[in-house]
Amino acid sequence: MTSLNIADLTPGKPKRIDVDGSPVCVARVGDEVFAISDTCSHSDASLSEGDITDFRIECWLHGAEFDLRTGEALTPPAVSPVQTFDVIRDGEAVTIHKKK
Repeated sequence: MTSLNIADLTPGKPKRIDVDGSPVCVARVGDEVFAISDTCSHSDASLSEGDITDFRIECWLHGAEFDLRTGEALTPPAVSPVQTFDVIRDGEAVTIHKKK
């Protein structure tokens, strides 16, 4: 489990954090916060270095896109989803942990 402040997240700019030993890409879209595995399912590239458009994040290496809400691979070359993490927001506090 990892906690941070909503002010630490810039809308539209992903951030890499560590959750229980796993690299996680955290993204703020408006007032919503999403967390997915930071490693692209197509290659060993960090998704937190990618670009966000609406609820999609694009891998900087080969252009695969993933849905931030579900982890689903939306465009090739990725075909496998990435893991999603639970996000709990309590006012300004955001807590992220692995799904049980």
